[in-house]
Amino acid sequence: MTDATPSAPPSDAPEPRDAGRLRDAGRLRGAGPALLALAMGGFTIGTTEFATMGLLSDIATDLGTSIPTAGHAITAYAVGVVVGAPLLTVAAARVPRKTLLLALMAFYTLGNLFSATAGSIETLVAGRFLAGLPHGAFFGVGAAVGAAVAGPGRRGRAVATMMAGLTIANVVGVPLSTFAGQQLGWRAAFVVVGALGLVTLLALWRLIPAGAGNEDTSVRRELGALRNGPLWTGFVGAAIGFGGMFAVYSYVEPTVTRVTGLASGAVPLVLAIFGVGMTVGTVLGGRLADRSVMRTVYLGFVSTGAMLALFALTGQHPVPAVLSLFLLGVTSQILGLSLQTRLMDLSPSAPSLGAALCHSALNVGNANGAFLGGLVIAAGWGYLAPAWTGVVLTVAGLTIILVAGRRPAGVVVATLPDDAHAPSAAVAPPR
Repeated sequence: MTDATPSAPPSDAPEPRDAGRLRDAGRLRGAGPALLALAMGGFTIGTTEFATMGLLSDIATDLGTSIPTAGHAITAYAVGVVVGAPLLTVAAARVPRKTLLLALMAFYTLGNLFSATAGSIETLVAGRFLAGLPHGAFFGVGAAVGAAVAGPGRRGRAVATMMAGLTIANVVGVPLSTFAGQQLGWRAAFVVVGALGLVTLLALWRLIPAGAGNEDTSVRRELGALRNGPLWTGFVGAAIGFGGMFAVYSYVEPTVTRVTGLASGAVPLVLAIFGVGMTVGTVLGGRLADRSVMRTVYLGFVSTGAMLALFALTGQHPVPAVLSLFLLGVTSQILGLSLQTRLMDLSPSAPSLGAALCHSALNVGNANGAFLGGLVIAAGWGYLAPAWTGVVLTVAGLTIILVAGRRPAGVVVATLPDDAHAPSAAVAPPR
């Protein structure tokens, strides 16, 4: 008597052509709630990080200082990120990832509420430094958690989903907080972010899986990643090259009002347009990075330098100036996202630290760009001079990455293949 039940296919039977793709897509959808919570964190952080750029004139007037001096608040925040990202990530290596994310967001919320109470530029600088300390660690740990819940082959898009909160902040959060600051005083922007921080804390508590990203986390493992030479080369290239964008964006408000000729009421719209560009760059950057990280890095550097030059040449004319800012948002986000993915590749045994170091690097660029942009403005070279400074920084960063890529044959670089599950080292060329 024969069994009417169909026999199961052999275990080594070839998988249907689209089965792997559908399985990965299903896993990415299943990770949606956790990624949404991380994106909310990105939205909260992005809203206050970039709102300062749109309120420099208001801050300078209220605190009785110059615009370049008010720009020190931007630099202080970036320095806080640079210091806090690696230190907090390593020091809290044994802390469960969910608990750490909650603690970092709570600290961030308090730092912004403290900034809202500042009565002098010195106090504001201190508040911005404190608020910057948990920034990089949050994105670093969040990137590792997002990659863990999304699964192999989806790291780029998982990071892009989390970073989408940052870009949406530039479309919605930054313009609205800038408008609130213009109407109610610049302190209102930081109060709004404090409220957003509380909402984000609730989302993280409810939606992040308890054990996500906890695999084999230790101080020794995190510190071991620091012995990776290519990781530091990537850090330096990112730190210098990404400063180009911030040389312009840090002073976008006085530039578009004093040079381009737009009314101050148009500044939130300009910031929103830049944010739309960043959103487009996030979508493109995630997909391109999943195909080839290094080619996307090169593309990001070259295109960002080109857009900075375009803004320098067209900044006096409203339509081309705003268009170039939109395109700068696209290219800079492609660059930033691909650099983060690359540094995670170069630290497979410590992806949280790799991602955190990337945010340190990008905020060294933030500090450098804001500082150097302020110098050339203070020197009397005009508000478009920072764009040319940015071109120089971008070319320098690209040069470092290119020279590092010409390493002698046989040098081993630890990378994490896109389809790897465990954080084990592999020998692979730059992609």
